[in-house]
Amino acid sequence: MKSVLKYQRFPCFEILAVSIAVLLHIASGSTSLRANSATAKPAQVKPGPSGYHLLKKITLGGEGSWDYINFDSPTRRLFISRQTKVIVLDVDSEKVVGEIPNTEGVHGIAFAPEFNRGFTSNGRAGTVTIFDMKSLAVIATVQAGTNPDAIVYDPASKRVFAMNGRSSNSTAIDAATGKVVGTIALSGKPEFAVADGAGRVYVNIEDKSELWQIDSQKLVVTAHWPLAPCKEPSGLAMDAEHRRLFSGCDNKMVAVVDEDSGRVIATPQIGDGVDANGFDPGTGFVFSSNGESGTFTVIHEDSRDEYTVLENVPTLKSARTMTLDPKTHEVFLVGAQFGPRPAATPETPHPRPPVLPNSFVVLMYGR
Repeated sequence: MKSVLKYQRFPCFEILAVSIAVLLHIASGSTSLRANSATAKPAQVKPGPSGYHLLKKITLGGEGSWDYINFDSPTRRLFISRQTKVIVLDVDSEKVVGEIPNTEGVHGIAFAPEFNRGFTSNGRAGTVTIFDMKSLAVIATVQAGTNPDAIVYDPASKRVFAMNGRSSNSTAIDAATGKVVGTIALSGKPEFAVADGAGRVYVNIEDKSELWQIDSQKLVVTAHWPLAPCKEPSGLAMDAEHRRLFSGCDNKMVAVVDEDSGRVIATPQIGDGVDANGFDPGTGFVFSSNGESGTFTVIHEDSRDEYTVLENVPTLKSARTMTLDPKTHEVFLVGAQFGPRPAATPETPHPRPPVLPNSFVVLMYGR
């Protein structure tokens, strides 16, 4: 009813007539609703903005580059790869509580919580460091392939898989004993990897724009699929319940892949310079950290096959890797400011610009 009825302008019989008319109209509408309820579709509510915003910025400073980060939710500790060591930060107290040393060229960190063990992939050293997750003491160092990059723990086989970028293979390590149990040949440069918890490990092959499936018990490749139109996939995440994989692509998209068929079913757009992806089963959000754009993209999983880009949350240019806490839904990124790029030399044709002093930070986002 568009007009506003004022009580004092109507005599009593007019008020009664209007009331009866309104009641008849409501009854008629209810009957119509009941008649059509069997065929009516529920209203589609488009998701709004994610609500993510910066909660805190923690300045760590220090020198050197970085790569992947990982978050241990029970202890609220953030593990940060930092060139020759792993820095361990208590995100609540904002204090560094320890370091894992001698991890030359460290890339990734994986956790096997049932054994209280963590694992780092040390690219320049060609090794995997095993450490105690509580004390952070180093337990052992294991030989891997050439330039181990991503590293992932598979709870089904209770093995850790290091993806060796230059030797094009994967080293499988028994998480309980720390012994190498096999090597899986891969074709091309393996990047990030995830485990589905049911005996399959997935890895992006960056230079071939493919996704490979590994049987974690038999240590053999069981499938590999093209990711076109995705180019140079790096980050990888997974929705295990709905059997969907999310490959972050260099051409500014996420390739959403059916775990069973390998079919690319959606390609939501993201920012530039992705190097990590995440999925939060509690919110249905897919994340992409975009270092060149200085954003992280938030995508909502509307259904298994439908995805809506909600927003690109401003971060820091260079913040290309991320992790999340599925309990609190917080998202963590790291980045820094850079100085001018040095002149190229025959020995270093593509030199990296130096990290400016005291500019390395942890960015913590929440809703």
